[in-house]
Amino acid sequence: MPLRRMGRPGLIGMAARTAVVAGTATAVSGNVARRQNARAQGKADEQAAAEQQAYEAQQYEAQQAAAAQAAYAPPPPPPAAAPAGGTDVVAELQKLAGLRDQGILSEDEFAAAKAKLLA
Repeated sequence: MPLRRMGRPGLIGMAARTAVVAGTATAVSGNVARRQNARAQGKADEQAAAEQQAYEAQQYEAQQAAAAQAAYAPPPPPPAAAPAGGTDVVAELQKLAGLRDQGILSEDEFAAAKAKLLA
């Protein structure tokens, strides 16, 4: 019958106990770290959602303010009346054509000014 030692455990028993304690500590610390990371990520997600809502609310308020300002804006001034004396239409058309030829007026601008002059 083998003799059993009483008292302190042997070298193998001590190594086994150390391994169990170390493994348990590693498992517990891993769970704690995962839980802390999950909480931190949740807080970051909540903060990002709050910032997004604040940004959208600010954009909405800016749109509402612009719409209100446009609704209460004074009407544009009436167009200037033509001079009482007769305007030399031919001279004005020649002046506009000269500006177009110099590249100062585009074709669209020239056509709009000509239509306004002839109206």
